[in-house]
Amino acid sequence: MKSTSFVSTDAIRASFSSAMSSMYRTEVPAYGTLLSLVAKVNAQTLAGSPELRHRLEKTDTLDRISEERHGAIRVGTPAELAMLRRVFAIMGMYPVGYYDLSEAGVPVHSTAFRPTSDAALKINPFRVFTSLLRLDLVADAELRNEARKVLEARQIFTAEAISLIEKAETEGGLNPDDAARFVQEILETFRWHDHASVSGELYDRLHDAHRLIADVVSFKGPHINHLTPRTLDIDAVQALMPAHGISPKAVIEGPPTRACPILLRQTSFKALEENVSFRNVQGQWEAGSHTARFGEIEQRGIALTPRGRALYDQLLVKSREVVRPAADGSNAAAYVAALAAAFKAFPDDWNDIRINGLGYFRYSVVECFPVNTLSPREAANIETLVAMGAVQFDPIVYEDFLPVSAAGIFQSNLGDDASQKFAASPSQRQFEDELGVPVLDEFAHYERLEKASIDACLRHFKPIALAS
Repeated sequence: MKSTSFVSTDAIRASFSSAMSSMYRTEVPAYGTLLSLVAKVNAQTLAGSPELRHRLEKTDTLDRISEERHGAIRVGTPAELAMLRRVFAIMGMYPVGYYDLSEAGVPVHSTAFRPTSDAALKINPFRVFTSLLRLDLVADAELRNEARKVLEARQIFTAEAISLIEKAETEGGLNPDDAARFVQEILETFRWHDHASVSGELYDRLHDAHRLIADVVSFKGPHINHLTPRTLDIDAVQALMPAHGISPKAVIEGPPTRACPILLRQTSFKALEENVSFRNVQGQWEAGSHTARFGEIEQRGIALTPRGRALYDQLLVKSREVVRPAADGSNAAAYVAALAAAFKAFPDDWNDIRINGLGYFRYSVVECFPVNTLSPREAANIETLVAMGAVQFDPIVYEDFLPVSAAGIFQSNLGDDASQKFAASPSQRQFEDELGVPVLDEFAHYERLEKASIDACLRHFKPIALAS
């Protein structure tokens, strides 16, 4: 008889997120420093902005801020990607969005595995940006074939992990003992390995093709390459990092500082140079080094509509036509100024963003509003209800990612010479075939959330609207 006392997917995700954070703090001590710094800045920001605290409390998102993390992992084969999809489904995480990073000089395409419902996000909003290596973009056919053979020969999941995945799929879930073992077994896939699975000579050739290729191909497992806490003031964290012994990247990726944050802003500390060993032709281990893992911070704003996103992309391109940020930070001030100047064209008021159709909002009834003052016509129109103060609106948080920003983070942590040119080559259909399912369209998802909130408000006032 099958057990029905399954652990919820939300609880498994929360357990895995906690275990991952603990492991990464041990492997990369600077990440622990980063967490403490972010917690301090968040507390100061909330203390100095009662309005922000009230909005977060009102939307039930205050408690999730301190627990919020996203990680990133890069896999080498379609089989690895498809198995990760099955792993994340057991944690209640599903692929949202398609990202082509080849357009920014990084030979991967990606999706983000994350919870999608409001309830699941409030319990634990852990997400993993997952990239698949594009060996088809490597020009050297011999190197491409060697890399493929190395990747096809490895198994990044333990036998116990595979057994538990199959059990969860067959039985519809995992009991508490199995869930605990599942978390520990999957953690092994994300663990750092300091012994390479390729020779030093092959590593160097992969490295010369692109540092990210060397990182994906050269090790037993893909290893988590960063974890990211969420801050409420990324500019403050960026300014404080050097005093805490952390060297940040030169500029914050994404939009400029704004009164009404949009999309996603990200910064990071420089990747660590770590000791690794390579086996030589005599079969002996030789000392070497590898640079890949780093720490990152993010600040999330409102999710933009297609119209808002088109304006964002246009303004970002405009700013980079004036100044393109250099990897060494030599023109950081000029780039920040160009970015701020370009984005003056994007409204920086919540209602202006709303009425111009640039962002998604969640609508809710103002409980203390005297409903007996509404006419039937007024009660049936959401804009009238907003204008009269019967309905309020709050920005829907952007839960996803930006390809140019992701590539900028990757490149700044792969070295100044990492931005080799690859032909932009989006291939969503190929990616979805290899993933095994279509990715969720983020715009349609946010639109559904907004519409559901409007419908709920109109249902609340429906008795008045129906009155004659």
